[in-house]
Amino acid sequence: MGVVTDIRGRRRTTRLAPAVSSRGEAGRNVSLFWRIFSLNAAGLVLAAALLLGPVTVSTPVLPAEALVVVVGLAVLLAGNALVLRIGLAPLRRLGGAMAAADLLRPGPRAVVAGPAEAAELIMTFNTMLDRLEAERAAGAARALSAQERERHRIARELHDEVGQTLTAVLLQLRRVADRAPDELRAEVGQAQEATRAGLDEIRRIARRLRPGVLDELGLASALRSLATEFTAHGLTVRHHIVGGLPPLTEETELVVYRVAQEGLTNTARHAAADRAEVRLRPVADGVELLVRDNGKGIDAMPEGAGISGMRERALLIGAVLALESRPGRGTDLRLRIPATVPGDR
Repeated sequence: MGVVTDIRGRRRTTRLAPAVSSRGEAGRNVSLFWRIFSLNAAGLVLAAALLLGPVTVSTPVLPAEALVVVVGLAVLLAGNALVLRIGLAPLRRLGGAMAAADLLRPGPRAVVAGPAEAAELIMTFNTMLDRLEAERAAGAARALSAQERERHRIARELHDEVGQTLTAVLLQLRRVADRAPDELRAEVGQAQEATRAGLDEIRRIARRLRPGVLDELGLASALRSLATEFTAHGLTVRHHIVGGLPPLTEETELVVYRVAQEGLTNTARHAAADRAEVRLRPVADGVELLVRDNGKGIDAMPEGAGISGMRERALLIGAVLALESRPGRGTDLRLRIPATVPGDR
């Protein structure tokens, strides 16, 4: 079952008015209050006219008189029920739209139709939803931008401060090993290996925090390096990066890299897969990233912070994020990025 997020369904407030048909415009001229009031008034006037006319009620009530009263009451109740059902139908649709609304999965807005009050309420809800989506996107953009800056700062400090310190310790241990007695050289060698392993781990963490290869060599090389990095511990990651990709902004390239990184991280930690692949190829309306594995699929559980973070990143660049899981047959993660319009860079 696939879940699709599409930011292009967001800015639809300006197109709400044309969504009302000519029949809907005519219906909005009569409010729900006046519809119900008019029907009730017509029923009461009719009842009064019958009582003032030839219709009389005897004591005791005759069967024919009771039949007339019952039929009139049934007609009045049926008319009230019909008017209420027609008038409240837009509110029921609005309730369904409210229940299904998700700021991480923008979709089509509720149709503006029905009496004036209902149509105005639906338009207000659609406008509010547009505003909330825009505010959430702006807030997420600021948060993710701050997160990337902090990642860059920590990666630089790990490389420049901690990395250089461990390098100095490693050199000092090498000099100590040359002068150490034979009985201590084995322990000094173990200290050297532990320091070297810690230095490699710090470099690996720094690369994941801020992929220098993305800045220096571009997206294709960064994805190849990412696939190589995750090829370990029983997981084989293949990559297929097609050339001739349309131009992408720096922000878009970073989003594509982070989504691929998070997808492979989820595969390595949770999918119990032994094969995965990363594909980046041009499509009719842009670029598509595919991260596929042959693991156990995604359980029917609420999405975690990793998937929610990918959805927020996709919203920032107007991309479509689709997550398709087949129990026991793996998971497909697709990110469809629209082509960059000239001048957007």
